[in-house]
Amino acid sequence: MATVTLRYWAAAKDAAGVAEQTVTADTLAMALAQAGELAVRERLEPVLERSSFLVDGAPVGRRAAESVQLSDGAVIEILPPFAGG
Repeated sequence: MATVTLRYWAAAKDAAGVAEQTVTADTLAMALAQAGELAVRERLEPVLERSSFLVDGAPVGRRAAESVQLSDGAVIEILPPFAGG
């Protein structure tokens, strides 16, 4: 398992209650399953569903989260939609 950092931005940061979190996961899907804590999961889940993701600065795009492999030390940026385009 890789140790990775989740960085939350804007509404994702508000919903998660933290700016970043460290988890262990081999794929983006596994990392997102650990996002937030149980107490905030209900608020965070809808934000994750509409967010975009960068892994080490590269956009994930439309790839399935299960297919995005993570390396040790990877940084996942969680970017909810921003107003104003």
